[in-house]
Amino acid sequence: MESVHTRFSAWTPFSNKSLNRQLFQERVALISHWFDLWTNKQRQEFLFTILLRCTKSQLRFVQDWFSERMQVARVDFSTVLPRSISLYIFSFLNPKDLCAAAQVSWPWKFLTEQDCLWMPKCIKFGWFLPYTPTDNEYGAWKRHYIACVSNLDWLTPREAAAIYGTLNEPKAEDEELQERQREKYLRKIIWEKITLHKKELFKVRPPWVTGTCCSRLSKSKCQPHLSQTVRDRVGLHDALEKQLVLASIEGLPKLSSCSGSCSYPLLSKQKSWHGVYKNEDSSAYASWPHFILISSRIPAYEMVVESVKAGVISVVYEHVGMTLDSLLYLIGKALHGRRAQSMGILSDGDSREINLLQGYKIGIKNLLKPDVRDFWEKLGSFLATKEEGGHVDFFVPLGASEAGIEVLSQLSQLTGTFFTAPTGIATGSYQHILSDWLGPQQDGPPPCIYFSEAKLQAWCSLTDVLEDALKSVRREFSPVFKELQKGISGRMIGQFIFDTMSMTSILNNQDIAQALADGLMELSKENSERNIVEDNSQDTESSFGKSDLGFEVLLKLERKLQRDSADKRTSAVRELLQSERKYVQMLEIVRDVYVRPLRAALASNRAILSAANIQIIFSDILQILSLNRQFLENLRDRVQEWSSIHCVGEIFIKFGDQLNTYTNFFNNYPVVLKTIEKCREMTPAFRAFLKRHDKTIVTKMLSLPELLLFPSRRFDEYLTLLYALRLHTAAGHVDRGDLATAIDQIKKYKGYIDQMKENISMKEQLSDIERLIWGCPILLEMNRYLIRVQDVVQLHCHDEEISFSLRLYEQIRDLSFFLFNDALLVSSRGISHTPFERTSKTTYQFIASVALHRLLIEDIPDSKYVKNAFILQGPKCEWICATEVEDDKFLWLSVLQNAIKSSMNK
Repeated sequence: MESVHTRFSAWTPFSNKSLNRQLFQERVALISHWFDLWTNKQRQEFLFTILLRCTKSQLRFVQDWFSERMQVARVDFSTVLPRSISLYIFSFLNPKDLCAAAQVSWPWKFLTEQDCLWMPKCIKFGWFLPYTPTDNEYGAWKRHYIACVSNLDWLTPREAAAIYGTLNEPKAEDEELQERQREKYLRKIIWEKITLHKKELFKVRPPWVTGTCCSRLSKSKCQPHLSQTVRDRVGLHDALEKQLVLASIEGLPKLSSCSGSCSYPLLSKQKSWHGVYKNEDSSAYASWPHFILISSRIPAYEMVVESVKAGVISVVYEHVGMTLDSLLYLIGKALHGRRAQSMGILSDGDSREINLLQGYKIGIKNLLKPDVRDFWEKLGSFLATKEEGGHVDFFVPLGASEAGIEVLSQLSQLTGTFFTAPTGIATGSYQHILSDWLGPQQDGPPPCIYFSEAKLQAWCSLTDVLEDALKSVRREFSPVFKELQKGISGRMIGQFIFDTMSMTSILNNQDIAQALADGLMELSKENSERNIVEDNSQDTESSFGKSDLGFEVLLKLERKLQRDSADKRTSAVRELLQSERKYVQMLEIVRDVYVRPLRAALASNRAILSAANIQIIFSDILQILSLNRQFLENLRDRVQEWSSIHCVGEIFIKFGDQLNTYTNFFNNYPVVLKTIEKCREMTPAFRAFLKRHDKTIVTKMLSLPELLLFPSRRFDEYLTLLYALRLHTAAGHVDRGDLATAIDQIKKYKGYIDQMKENISMKEQLSDIERLIWGCPILLEMNRYLIRVQDVVQLHCHDEEISFSLRLYEQIRDLSFFLFNDALLVSSRGISHTPFERTSKTTYQFIASVALHRLLIEDIPDSKYVKNAFILQGPKCEWICATEVEDDKFLWLSVLQNAIKSSMNK
C-alpha cells in the first residue's frame, strides 16, 4: 500500500518517517553533489535564492551560526569602520592614552600617530612645527609634542612648595579678617570709580545715532515695558498672546494724515509749505516739481535713474520688503511738504495690473480694498488737482486692455486726479513707453517730462542685455555703495554703465549694425540654399530658407497689414503675426544650429553627444517648435484675406488645448540646464561645439541656455496681445467670446509658469541665506519667502525702572534681522578684513528665530541719549535695538507690523 503512495509522489509521504528521512538524505546528497560541481558564481546564485526563501527564524539561525564560529562581535573596530570614524573615536583620548593605544597593534599604532590627532593638542599650548611635513611623513606632530613636553621646566609638588609655598597654609583669624575687609574696601572703590566714569561718558557723548527729531507725540502714548513676567502671567494661551501681540502692534507709530505728515515728522519746513500753497495762484503752478517713482524690480533700473532729467525728483524704492505706508512715507520725505505737478510711476506690470510692491498687484479685484484705496487717496494729496494740471503717469501699458482702462478710470474717481498710461503694444521690450498715451498731454509726452529721450530709448531697446551686465556690476559695487542711499548708488552705477557703453556710438551706429546683421543673415541663407541644391542629399527644409513657412507671403502680409494700421485691431493682429514669426525663427535656430549638427555627427560615428543626452536636451523644444509652426501656419491662413469680421480667437483656443507640450518642457527645464552643464564639463567635444556656435550672428548673439528662455517669456506676450485684441473688438463681434476663452486659458497657464519661477527663485534665495549665516537652521519650507533684511545695533539699558526719557543705553553688538513671512531670524553681524586689502567682508552668526505670531514690539521714544530705538521681545529673550537713520526705523516697523498681521490671519 505504501508503494502505491510513494511511486509517483514528489515528496516522501508524511505517514512513513523512515522513508521520509531516507529520501531526504538522498536528495540532500544529490544537491550537495551538484553544489560541488558548480562554479563560484553558480554557488552564489544558489545561496541567494535559498536565503530569499528563508523565514526570519531561519535567517536568525544562520546569523547565530556565524556568530559562534566566526566571532564577529570581537573584531577590531578600526579594521571594519571607515578611517574617519576611527580617528574621530581616538580624538577623545588624551596624549597618555594615545601612546598606550599605539602599543596594542600595528593598525592602532598607525591611526594614533596621525597628525590630525596630535596637531590640535600641540596648537592648544602654542607649539608649532618649525617645518612643513612631507606628504609621506606621519607622526611629526606626535614627536614634536613629546619633544616639547620633555623640555618643559616642571617641578614636583615638594619642589614647588619649597620654593613658592603652599596654597593651603593656615592663617591666623586676625590676618584673615583684615584681608577680607581690605578686599571688600578695594572692590567698593573700584566699582564707584567705574560707575562715575560711565556716567561722565554718557553725559558728554552724542546720541548713538544722529538724525532729525523723532516723534514726541508718541511719548505719551508709549506703552509700559513688556517684561517677561507678562507672558508668564497670561500663561501663554494662544488667544491672550494674540491679543498681546495685536496690542503691541497698535501702539506703533502710524501715518496720521493724508498730507504725508506722520508720527515721524519730515522737516520743520513742512508746515510753512502747506501755508504757502493754500493761497497760491495759478502762475506758481509751474514751479511745482515733477516726481518719478522707480521700482527696483524693473530690469536695469540704474540706467533709468541716470536718465532722469535735472529738476525732476526721483525716488528708487525696494519692490520687496516695503508696504504701502512705507511708500507714502518715502514720497512725503522726498517732496518735503510740497505738491508735485505730476507723478510718474515706473514699475513692473502688464496691461491689466500694476505690480507695485510684493503682494500688491493693483488691479480691478483689489483696487477697492481699504488699505489700497487709502493709499491712492493719500497719494492724490501729494499732487496738484486736475484743474491745476496735475496728473499721474503709469509707465505700464494699462491703456492696451479693457481691464487696464477700468483701473485708470476708478483711480481717477478715487483721487480726483487724471491718470494716464501708454496704449501701444510692444512684445518683448519696454518700447510701449515710447508709444501713444491716453488723453491730452499739455506738457508733452510723459517720457519727455521725466527722462532724457536718448538714454531712455537706449534702455528700452537693450533692457535684457543691460540687466545681465548690471548683475555683476551690482555685485562688485555693493560693498562700496552700501552706505549710500539706493537712488544715489543707482545713479552712480547708471552713469558708469552709460560711460562704458559709449552712448553716442550706440545711437549713431545702431541702424548700421542692424543692416549689417540682416545682410549677413541673407548671405548665410543664400549659401545654405545653394549647398542644399548642389548636394541633393539633405532635406530642403531650413529655417533660413524663405520657402520654409512661406516667409515671403508672411512679409507681404505684414506689409499689407501695416498699410492698414489705422485699424487698432489690425495693428494688434500685425503685432501678433510678426512676433510669432520671430519667435518661431528663434526656435528654429535651436534646431538648425544645434540639433541637426549633433544628430549628423551621431549618424556619422563622430558623436559629440550621445543620443540619450540629445533627447534630454532638445526633445521638448523641438515639440514646441512643431506646435508653434502649426500655430503660425494657421495664423497665416487666417490673415491672408484679413478684414474686420475675421476671427483669431478659435485659433488660440485650439493652441491652448495643446499646452501640455509646454508643460513637459517646463517640468524638464532644470534637468535640461543641468545636462548641458554636465556635458560641457565632461565632454570636450561638446564644449568646443558650444564655443563655435554660441553667441554668433546666426544665433543673434545668444547662447543655447539663453535661447531656451524664449518659451517662458512668450506667454506674457500672448496675454498682452489677446487683451489688446479684445479691447479693440466690438461687443457684438463673433470673435469676442473666443478671445475671452483664450485669455482664460493663457492666463491660467501663465500663472503656472509664474509659480514655478517664484518657487525656484525663493528656494535659491533661502539656500543663499543658509550659506551666508553661520549656524543657521534649515530654512527651506513650503511657502516661506524673505521679506526684508534690516541692520541694527543692539543696546543695553542699565536701569529699566526709570522713565524712557532718562534711560541710558550702551551699544553691545551689531545685529541683522532677516524677516520672513512666518518668522524673524536674528543674527549677529561682524566685519572681517583681509590683510593688505581695504575691502571687508560681512559675516553673520545665528542667534535665534522667533515665530511672528509670538513677537511683541514696543517703540522707544527719542530722548537725549537714544534715537530710532525699539524693542523686540520673543518668548525667551528680548532685543533693544536702534537703526542708523529715522527712515529705516519707520520702514522696518511698518513692514514688520504688516508681516505679523498677515501671519496671524493665516
